[in-house]
Amino acid sequence: MAKKIWIISMFPDFFKPLTEVGVVGQVFQGMRGEKFEMNTLYLPEFSEKGFKGVDSAPYGGGPGVVMRADILKRALDEGIIKSGNYNPENIKNELAVIFTAPRGEVWNNSTCKKFAKNYFNSDSTKDLVFICGRYEGIDERFIEKYVDEVYCIGDYVLSGGEIAVMAIIDSAMRFSEGVLGNGESAVEDSFEVNLLEHPQYTRPAEFEGMKVPEILTSGDHKKIDIWKKEKQVEMTKKWRLDLLEKDRK
Repeated sequence: MAKKIWIISMFPDFFKPLTEVGVVGQVFQGMRGEKFEMNTLYLPEFSEKGFKGVDSAPYGGGPGVVMRADILKRALDEGIIKSGNYNPENIKNELAVIFTAPRGEVWNNSTCKKFAKNYFNSDSTKDLVFICGRYEGIDERFIEKYVDEVYCIGDYVLSGGEIAVMAIIDSAMRFSEGVLGNGESAVEDSFEVNLLEHPQYTRPAEFEGMKVPEILTSGDHKKIDIWKKEKQVEMTKKWRLDLLEKDRK
């Protein structure tokens, strides 16, 4: 049985490319690793007033509008729990509701791996629900009662949660069993040991007067491994010194 990913969004078309192209697209097409099924819900369908009925002005004043808790709850009840045949009395054991917001746990490599282990591997039992916020956010009461985990993908503001949700799905799915053609790819990526990846080279051996480092064509794998480790430190010092400083704390 495929693991289900449900997404409540004002703009579900954002997610079409995710299921159609690239490595993650192949996962959703059943060509790699665990089987996943994505279901997107158009939030205005659960409002009697359609698009204009999903939000309202904030109590206490302030700019913009806030997404309504009752409309989100209707989408959760009718669009997911009912249509997905989940037990409403046991919903916390069957679904994990995820929201993205500045208050959330920072989404980094270790968070990503933990998330994948909890939800994207063969021993995970819960399906996922992602809530894509818009405008000034969503009513706090919905968050308090129904959201299980909140994540922040960076210290900046997006116009909506769709891009953040795609980033979470894409990055975490790479750690799902059988997704990457070579299992070592994820292990050797940047951030695995607070270091960036070493430089990569391929054909041609010479490009505009620049040659591939001789060590990489030497066939001496021990020396190549040493070179790669040295270059990881060198690249990190040049581009992301903060990662090395993090290791010293």
